[in-house]
Amino acid sequence: MASPDGPFNMSAAYTPGLGVPPWLNKGDNAWQMVAATLVGLQSVPGLVILYGSIVKKKWAVNSAFMALYAFAAVWLCWVTWAYKMSFGEKLVPFWGKAGHTLGQGFLLGQAGLPATTHYYHNGVSVETAEITPFYPMASMVYFQCVFAAITLILLAGSLLGRMNFKAWMVFVPLWLTFSYTIGAFSIWGGGFLFHWGVIDYSGGYVIHLSSGVAGFTAAYWVGPRSTKDRERFPPNNVLLMLTGAGILWMGWAGFNGGDPHTANIDSSIAVLNTNICAATSLLVWTCLDVNFFKKPSVIGAVQGMITGLVCITPGAGLVQGWAAIVMGILSGSIPWFTMMVVHKRSRLLQQVDDTLGVFHTHAVAGFLGGATTGLFAEPSLCTLFLPVTNSSGAFYGSGIQFAKQVGGALFIICWNVVVTSLVCLVVRLVVPLRMPDDELAIGDDAVHGEEAYALWGDGEKYDSTKHGWYSDNDTQHDRAPSGVTQNV
Repeated sequence: MASPDGPFNMSAAYTPGLGVPPWLNKGDNAWQMVAATLVGLQSVPGLVILYGSIVKKKWAVNSAFMALYAFAAVWLCWVTWAYKMSFGEKLVPFWGKAGHTLGQGFLLGQAGLPATTHYYHNGVSVETAEITPFYPMASMVYFQCVFAAITLILLAGSLLGRMNFKAWMVFVPLWLTFSYTIGAFSIWGGGFLFHWGVIDYSGGYVIHLSSGVAGFTAAYWVGPRSTKDRERFPPNNVLLMLTGAGILWMGWAGFNGGDPHTANIDSSIAVLNTNICAATSLLVWTCLDVNFFKKPSVIGAVQGMITGLVCITPGAGLVQGWAAIVMGILSGSIPWFTMMVVHKRSRLLQQVDDTLGVFHTHAVAGFLGGATTGLFAEPSLCTLFLPVTNSSGAFYGSGIQFAKQVGGALFIICWNVVVTSLVCLVVRLVVPLRMPDDELAIGDDAVHGEEAYALWGDGEKYDSTKHGWYSDNDTQHDRAPSGVTQNV
């Protein structure tokens, strides 16, 4: 309907200064939301599908649901208190002040990250001011939330097949609050590691090293799967597992490409390097499987893909293409060696039941990526991203950067071992960490009353008089013809 001002009158949403403030760049905002959505898709449905397919059939529902629950729980915690603990005003050198991000006054303003100014050592001259991307805080909160969510989901990979779901429900908000926010603030949010100059382009330490170490630590406290499950734990659907893995790989374009917080040239390099390293790592892992085990393993290829993606993450936009290939060779071989050789010879690694080997694919690969970034970070690329001026890797004459990378990793490792242990000890005061033996024996049906696949005649018998299927646990009067829903 035409207005008095004419048929082409714009609404307030499109009016410059109202819906389109002067600082807004629509291209940057669009890319940031697309990148965040790609990362979200890595979790839901990516890891939901991967987890539900890579485990034994009786744990498909439970494993997928652990990922889905974590994704939802992190969202509410994030906007209520955790975002500002990770990226808000400093409370202590490794933690921000808690606060909500629910008001439009905050969300519609221009994004700022981190909420601190980086000074030179004299404490007076500004080295790097707070960055102000050309999009609103709502996009920033969205982008950072999906990173927090996938960290918890990756951690869950160590606990599949035996953690009490009620314990997981309590564990997620506690670990997010007392572990993830510490790493995020320390390295990304203006904490002491940020100002020291530790490089973590997109989460090699904040996400992968922390989830790998925390997952292994939590697996120790939760305890192992049943003996039968540890001895034989075949994937229930390899093709669906590959589907989840493919979503994970393609979603990594948002994971690494979104962290410059603008659609710039560095974002393009980050996405390209991500694919180079992942492909190289997958091929190296597969070649090692063929050479030593005489068979190319599909699960092994997925593990190699993941270690490559994890390894490049700390330096995705900071290294050259040749370095991405070198990092891929290392990430396809060193985690392979720790998983296939070291693991079998280590009493500690054998004792702790890390279901999906998250320690190797994320902790080892994350540390490796951070360390090699300290070697290969190229000076001109560093100027496009890092707050500490004149940063560069050891190959370009700055050996101190490698030491910073190792120091930052040690902080993340130690914090996660201690805090994850404390969280587990607190949770088990409320609810047992491990499922009871009867639930471990049955799986999804006992825990959730649901099963992943309704296979023809699976565990059921046919009653010709009733023309329907029933299980051994059904009583005669509970039987009903196929297609009739029973009241439970």
